[in-house]
This record gives sequence, C-alpha cells and structure tokens, in this order.
Amino acid sequence: MEFPMPSAVSTPPAQASIHPTLPQGDIDELIETCLAQTAEALIFTRVASQSEVSHAIDLVRSSQVEDKPLDLMEAVARVQGHQEEHMGGIILTLGDRLATVLNPSPPLIPFAGKLIAPSAFYESFERIHKMARALLVPVIFVEDTDSIGVASVNPIAATLLAAKIQEGVARRFDIRPFLTVARLDYESWTFLTHKHFEL
Repeated sequence: MEFPMPSAVSTPPAQASIHPTLPQGDIDELIETCLAQTAEALIFTRVASQSEVSHAIDLVRSSQVEDKPLDLMEAVARVQGHQEEHMGGIILTLGDRLATVLNPSPPLIPFAGKLIAPSAFYESFERIHKMARALLVPVIFVEDTDSIGVASVNPIAATLLAAKIQEGVARRFDIRPFLTVARLDYESWTFLTHKHFEL
C-alpha cells in the first residue's frame, strides 16, 4: 500500500523540519494528515522501513474503523515485533527521533500522568475532545482557555491537535491561547488516554 510522501523527505538531515499542516475537513482527514506526516518522519529518521510503515498504517486504519484508536508509532513498534515489556523504551526512542524533525522540539515531561483531566474543557469543546481521542493526544492542562497544554508519545499528533485547539478557541472567543506541546512516556500516555477517552 502506498501513501503520499511529502517532498521534505529529501531535505538534508541538518535542515529537516516538519511543519504540520491542518486539514480543512473532518476528523478522518485529521487522522490521515497525522498518518502521512508521522509516516514521513518515521521513514526520514530511518527508524522504520516503508513496508513496516505501510503495514502499520493498515493497522491504524483498521483500528479506527473499530473505534479503537491506535497511534502509528505504537503500530510500527508492534509490526517490528517488539513485545509489551519493551514497548516503553521503544516508544521513547521513536518519539525522540520524531521530535528531532519538529522545531521547536517538544520536551518530554514525566509528571503529566498526575495532572487532572480537564473535563469542563472537553465538555465545552466536544469536537476537540473527539479529535484528541482520535489522535490519542490528551489535553493535560487548561488555564481559562488562555493557556492550554497537550501531550502524547507522538509529537506530530500533539502538534496537530494543538493547532486545532488554537483554531477552535480563537473562533469561539476571539483570542489565541498559548499552546504548550509536550511528549509523554509510554506508561503515562497509556494511563491518560484510558482516563481521558475511556479506552
């Protein structure tokens, strides 16, 4: 199975930078954008082959059809044969490599699993909650919609959701909130996605 590969793949490593672009349509388009950009980064940073990524994309799409979201990074790790007991270290390594293609590179924050889910924000922005669930990117804090934080093992997914949140809040309140994008370790991410999205 082939998928579109943006031209940035041929950029020299020292200058590599992905600037996530937003789809105009629905959540399915957002998922496909995230898949394409994450796939590009995985192949560009040489942590996965084209065939591994293609197989993993099929797994992600099948999971979405079953309403069981799956991140492409985790799907790639499983396609590569990594077992659950090693998943934390593998996902951390993949996240480290993906973060290098973003500018600025999102930091890893170890305490995010202790933060309280922003239930009122999710209720107020139901569509953003659906996007967050589809991308498996929890909103980790909200300060009066002026300052909002999102985090994931996949920094590209987190960056895409941050842009969508900024767009949604600006449309409703005519303010552009300050968005913090961070990375999570695998265990915190698993805990938060189950807690925030009832998975």
